[in-house]
Amino acid sequence: MPDLSQIVKAYDVRGVVPDQWDEPLAELFGAAFAQVTGADAIVVGHDMRPSSPGLSRAFARGAAARGVDVTEIGLCSTDQLYFASGQLGRPGAMFTASHNPAQYNGIKMCRAGAAPVGQDTGLSEIRALVEEWAESAPPAAAPTPGAISRRDVLEDYAAHLRSLVDLTAIRPLKAVVDAGNGMGGHTVPTVLAGLPIEVVPMYFELDGTFPNHEANPLDPKNIVDLQAKVRETGADIGLAFDGDADRCFVVDENGDPVSPSAITALVAARELAKHGGGTVIHNLITSWSVPEVVKEQGGTPVRTRVGHSFIKEEMARTGAIFGGEHSAHYYFRDFWNADTGMLAALHVLAALGGQSGPLSALVAQYDRYAASGEINSTVADQAGRAAAVKAAFEGREGAALDELDGLTVTTPDWWFNLRASNTEPLLRLNVEARDTETADRIRDEVLAIVRA
Repeated sequence: MPDLSQIVKAYDVRGVVPDQWDEPLAELFGAAFAQVTGADAIVVGHDMRPSSPGLSRAFARGAAARGVDVTEIGLCSTDQLYFASGQLGRPGAMFTASHNPAQYNGIKMCRAGAAPVGQDTGLSEIRALVEEWAESAPPAAAPTPGAISRRDVLEDYAAHLRSLVDLTAIRPLKAVVDAGNGMGGHTVPTVLAGLPIEVVPMYFELDGTFPNHEANPLDPKNIVDLQAKVRETGADIGLAFDGDADRCFVVDENGDPVSPSAITALVAARELAKHGGGTVIHNLITSWSVPEVVKEQGGTPVRTRVGHSFIKEEMARTGAIFGGEHSAHYYFRDFWNADTGMLAALHVLAALGGQSGPLSALVAQYDRYAASGEINSTVADQAGRAAAVKAAFEGREGAALDELDGLTVTTPDWWFNLRASNTEPLLRLNVEARDTETADRIRDEVLAIVRA
């Protein structure tokens, strides 16, 4: 029997194909998804990985065997699948392993209206059913199987995004876009078609073996080509999408990365202006600048744990108009509270094209502090090392501690957060301060304890 504890993560299913999971197991996941959601119809899509079409079709067969109608939308980005789930009012399943290497694949699942499926919202029940059926016998087929049909929603997805951000009147822009051989190569040409934007494409060929670089723009080495191309072509902006194109990273006209916190603040300001105020969600390792800008623009900032299921739950609970994470996930009420890097990119393009200055000047007002970025340390005893850090800072004058998600220590001049990875023997550190010297000092002090 397969060890599902290795592939069922906090928010999704992910593992090596076929070593850890395969098409027969995907079929069981489809049947379990149908049973747990109780839906009479679902929507299924997949990315460009070699294993994705077969796994996606197996999942569809499993759901159809339980009497559920399945709409296959074929090749799509993850946010395109969320669009289909929201527009059609059906639960959805996206076959992708996002930025992971080619041998991996996975399933991101949602309920109707793109509502999240995580450990506490259905994923643990799905896992239990799959384990039961894999160990004994597969579930009985429904008296009448569901129908499997095809539907292309790319044009509808693009039209919906363009209806939310008006780019028709912006000044002409040149944008280098690095799709990393991922699904951005599928969505960007349609979304940006007919707009006053000259797109310089990089790695738009769909190739799940990722021949040019990993489709993970969070790693600085994977945006080096984009940075060089922006400088070489004199572009106004560079955009990089991850493998399933639900995250978008931005570089300015100098090829310098723009922090996702600055993008969160910029988009928050635009959404607050559009809606006349509202609540904005930010996770606890975004910059101080995010809640500051939200308050300055008449909004209410709400701090939450890291992770898309927490953000989406808080979005729904508070009726928030927007949410942002340090990892370049951006969530919109106008997009069923789901994350879409493409919509965030449209906001940045609209803001840039709506004024005459360069992107570096535009984002400077949202990038106010010195930050370490996320630093990972491999440690055998995560809890012990975290406790040692807590002991070192507890009682320090002016320091406030909280444990909403890991350990956060805050003073008037700096803060840091230390969190354990859900999936690896890592502690993740983020530090921010009013100046670089202080950020470096706090970073070094914490790492000395973590790595002792």
